[in-house]
Amino acid sequence: MTVSTVSLDDGDISVCEDGPGDAPVLLLVHGSASSARSWDALVPLLTGSHRVIRLDLLGHGRSAKPVDRSYAVPDQAARVGAVLERLGVGQAVVVGHSSGGVVATALAEQRPELVTALVFINTGPSLDAYIGPETALDPAQWPPSDEVLRQFASSGFSRVGYEMPAELLDEVRAMTFHSLVATMQATRVYLAERPLPARLAVVGKPLLVIFGEDDRRWRSSSAFDYQVAGAQVELLPGLGHSPLLEDPPRTAAALLAFTMAA
Repeated sequence: MTVSTVSLDDGDISVCEDGPGDAPVLLLVHGSASSARSWDALVPLLTGSHRVIRLDLLGHGRSAKPVDRSYAVPDQAARVGAVLERLGVGQAVVVGHSSGGVVATALAEQRPELVTALVFINTGPSLDAYIGPETALDPAQWPPSDEVLRQFASSGFSRVGYEMPAELLDEVRAMTFHSLVATMQATRVYLAERPLPARLAVVGKPLLVIFGEDDRRWRSSSAFDYQVAGAQVELLPGLGHSPLLEDPPRTAAALLAFTMAA
């Protein structure tokens, strides 16, 4: 793995690269309150056939966390496009987990020439599909304790009591309260403006939607809402909101079958 920093006007963006440099590019975009490390278990299953690029969106992981910059979805997507340009990437299959799929959609809207295909992993199509708990975090008690973080993250997995990896808890704790709240609010604003299936029907890119059938945040049947955009839908029984963590081999198998045919 090669880790580098791409300096943009808005701040530094941390980037990880794995796999052969001359292979087709897979760009992995994490969700809110997460980071590039959420893909750690999945990446080794992808590098046999792809150059895999991960980044920490502004406000997350090892990237900058400014208080005076926009965390709106279109601005995050513009930064992703700028990073690809700096890396000399002309085209990529873009994979987004949860709200990472929202950023991937905005990237395809802004820079269609960069995106050959899209893969969503448990990305809710609209606010109507949300079934998760309302988030209640106290800015006066930030950073939160492990107990509070585990409660906050618990709906991200298929079963109660799933132990979120300690390194991912650390990634949430490293965020500022402002960057966490601003990015989560930005996703809601973007989805409220226009649901993803309607946006993607205009974009016209090949689309795979992978969805853990036991998702406790987004109604899993809503995955079929993407069929208006011509999506291929793959439901994974027994998995929840984070198949990339809960069952990397099954997630990779679905992803690679699509990318090989795209």
